[in-house]
Amino acid sequence: MMAMLRSTLHMVFMFITVIPYSLLILLSRLFGAQGDKLYVVAQKWLALSVNSARVIMGVRYQIHGQDNLPVGETSPAILLVKHQSTYETFLMPAIMPHPLAYVFKKELLYVPFFGWAIGSLDMIHIDRSQRAKAFAKVVEQGKALLAKGVWVIMFPEGTRIPRGERGSYKSGGARLAIATGAPVIPVAVTSAKCWPRKAFIKHPGVVAVSIGQPISSVGREADELMREVETWIEAEMHRLDPEAYVGQH
Repeated sequence: MMAMLRSTLHMVFMFITVIPYSLLILLSRLFGAQGDKLYVVAQKWLALSVNSARVIMGVRYQIHGQDNLPVGETSPAILLVKHQSTYETFLMPAIMPHPLAYVFKKELLYVPFFGWAIGSLDMIHIDRSQRAKAFAKVVEQGKALLAKGVWVIMFPEGTRIPRGERGSYKSGGARLAIATGAPVIPVAVTSAKCWPRKAFIKHPGVVAVSIGQPISSVGREADELMREVETWIEAEMHRLDPEAYVGQH
């Protein structure tokens, strides 16, 4: 009962706060603001969502391996992140030292307020039905963003995966890394322990975020590179959340 109440309060809080932040982004763009200035506004709302989850629902996070992140104002990186819930989509921009550009399906642009706002940011929205054209757009925009010090973030499984399960890892992130020469950073996240996939009710606890060492994309084949990323992430998930993998090898 208490978890239901807390989850409801948090959802209401997010709904109420997303409207003014989204309007601020839209109005700022209307008056000429671009890039970093708009991203900072969005990042503040995402951080507010993460902090409110801690205060209202008791959902906290711990980061391991933050020193594995590249240093330098324009050092490129492509983050390939385990995807279990909405939580990590809010958390990553809140904790990363560089602005992030998500690669996402264009349908999200039509979500009131939230979608309108992300459509104003330096993100990469694609039409999944046009695969070759969509990937060409990802590479073109990805190169431009990486050159400005914006890191590209992708969920290689493509969708949220239930706790203790492994999705099908797509090679798009590896292909982008090879095309741009950027290293990939694998990230394991145990968000489903507290914020299950497609579940309204969340539970208090700690979400572990483990950042792996950069993996060079130079001279690599996409499938081979993605297998290395997948192997690291899934092994790390077993280590971080062993209860979810009881009976598995």
